[in-house]
Amino acid sequence: MELLILIIFVAGYVAIAFEHSLMVSKAATALFTGVATWTVFIVGQTDPESALHFLEPQVAEIAQILFFLIGAMTIVELIDVHGGFDLLTKSIRTTSKVRLLWIISIITFFLSAALDNLTTAIVMVSLLGKLIDDRKDRLLFAGIVIIAANAGGAWSPIGDVTTTMLWIKEKFTPGIIMHNLIVPSLVSLIVPVTVLSFWIKGRIQAPKPEQAWDMDPREMQKSINAQLNGEVYTPLAGADEALEIPQSQKILVLTLGLGSLIFVPVFKLLTHLPPFMGMMLSLGLLWIVTELMHKKKRDKFKEKFSPSHALERIDIPSMLFFLGILLAVGALQVSGILGDLAAWLDATLPNRNAVVVMIGLLSAIVDNVPLVSGAIQMYNPVDYPDLATNHPFWQFLAYCAGTGGSILIIGSAAGVAVMGIERVEFFWYVKRISWLALIGYFAGAGAFLLMQEMGWIWLG
Repeated sequence: MELLILIIFVAGYVAIAFEHSLMVSKAATALFTGVATWTVFIVGQTDPESALHFLEPQVAEIAQILFFLIGAMTIVELIDVHGGFDLLTKSIRTTSKVRLLWIISIITFFLSAALDNLTTAIVMVSLLGKLIDDRKDRLLFAGIVIIAANAGGAWSPIGDVTTTMLWIKEKFTPGIIMHNLIVPSLVSLIVPVTVLSFWIKGRIQAPKPEQAWDMDPREMQKSINAQLNGEVYTPLAGADEALEIPQSQKILVLTLGLGSLIFVPVFKLLTHLPPFMGMMLSLGLLWIVTELMHKKKRDKFKEKFSPSHALERIDIPSMLFFLGILLAVGALQVSGILGDLAAWLDATLPNRNAVVVMIGLLSAIVDNVPLVSGAIQMYNPVDYPDLATNHPFWQFLAYCAGTGGSILIIGSAAGVAVMGIERVEFFWYVKRISWLALIGYFAGAGAFLLMQEMGWIWLG
């Protein structure tokens, strides 16, 4: 039984990795893999009915993650359709390449911590299209956006799906992860940006008005996905009508949206309720405010800026992908496969930090969601009681899994999005950006280990 489950999981993983070659959605493959592994596990039990108790807690934990992500993505979409991100893009005035590189990097880093790395990457690459005319320069900046988005997402409990998973699983508290990882994450960004600053010289040339990218970044991504699939995509009518919203309303939605996202960790700390409850409370508040904001406007206008429309824009295939992957990893855990793997890694590698560094490097090749989910299940509290909440192991895992995906453009959702929007070639990225991301990754890892050695890691 265990061997068959492992074969199904590996086959599914390979199919996900070669999604574009096989032309089969990774969400479809993940769903099939998740259900198939559990089917084999349940059928292989002597008493299938009683074995169902293994599935119920897995589904409850997965549901919390999905509810959290749906709420967060809807809030981000509400900010986007109201033109909130325009306030950020219009504030940049410099034409110096070096100065712009640092401005873009820092904005991306902190915006990713408040939103998420995928959304931030799409927004910032859209901004680059309005600021930089030369494609070579734009590609270099886009590469740094990937590094900055992943670095920014790693130190925030809401900035990257893997960090969110670890937080929801109570592997660390928000204050601990932000305090201990902001320095390593910053180092992983500052090192490559500093190196690149010595290469790029001169000033950027902005595109002419008619060349600027006016399409909403989400619509742009959908258009490119349709082109890759050989389909024709018609943008939503009025996608640019966010410009009709008064400046005061843009500021209100942006401020309230970002504030509500930041409030979620505080809500959990005060109430001890699961994070998804705080996210749903935040979404409900923003929903009420936007409904009241547009209540006197015509129906056609209200519909385009309503939360219902924002819900239609969230990435449902990604949600289904997470569902399938987390189900499959759960099947590996209850069947004992991950426990055996953890014991082998502990016996083979010199220490657990080496295990985490390896997971980070692997996340450049394969999706970091199943890697982190697998690590959570491998090092479970029953077999490894020393790995309690806020143990440095979990914090280092969040850093490595979050930033390691920058080493290859296919290693993170942010990288894949930028690859589609700017049509970045895989080997161009390997030649120009990968080595920068790699030295940043090891520099940040070194910073964390040095902090741990010096006793600067806060354990609560």
